[in-house]
Amino acid sequence: MFVGLKMLKDTPTIGPETLVVEADRIMEENRLWMLMVLTNGKLTGYVTREDVRAALPSPATTLSRHELNYLLDELTVKDVVKGNPPCVSPEMEIERAAQIMHEQNLAGLAVVDANQRFLGYISRSVMLDVLVEEMGLNQSGSRICIEVEDKSGVMASVTRLLADMGVNIIATATFYHATARMLVFRIGVEEPEKVVSALKQEGYRVLGPKDVAREWGCC
Repeated sequence: MFVGLKMLKDTPTIGPETLVVEADRIMEENRLWMLMVLTNGKLTGYVTREDVRAALPSPATTLSRHELNYLLDELTVKDVVKGNPPCVSPEMEIERAAQIMHEQNLAGLAVVDANQRFLGYISRSVMLDVLVEEMGLNQSGSRICIEVEDKSGVMASVTRLLADMGVNIIATATFYHATARMLVFRIGVEEPEKVVSALKQEGYRVLGPKDVAREWGCC
């Protein structure tokens, strides 16, 4: 999956001449942590909610109403904008973008083309949607988790067994915990008992919550 296929294309943006109070309103209404600043369609910077709130007068200000209105009418985004916004290309793999967000503790990434033209935005909510979709949670069926050896051909062996049983594989994923490798399948079977039994007969260890409860302090 590529970033360009999952990015938000209608995310609000602002320009350097946008009033800071207007930027604050846009972020509040759209529940955004930051806004991208565009100049002639190209990404030139960004502002965060913290930057905007810090720039606005405090409710305890001693300014007169006239002075306050004058300040709000003069204070624009160009006064608080930050350069070098975190961005990625639409061709980037979605998991790589997620890794960047995780490692740099980012709420989102701008998506731009080779000419810095703004295309869209990837947020944490988008990443969670991708995870749900990748695991096939919105489709019918059931989920099975198998602990396997970390060696070549294991995935092929399991999928072959499922295919021989006529079981449709909706989604697959691989997770690692300590030294264990776990294969997770969402299959098109509402009652997976026969599938689980067949896997166990072939020597696979099928895991349920009780099998790993010790990891979260339960016996």
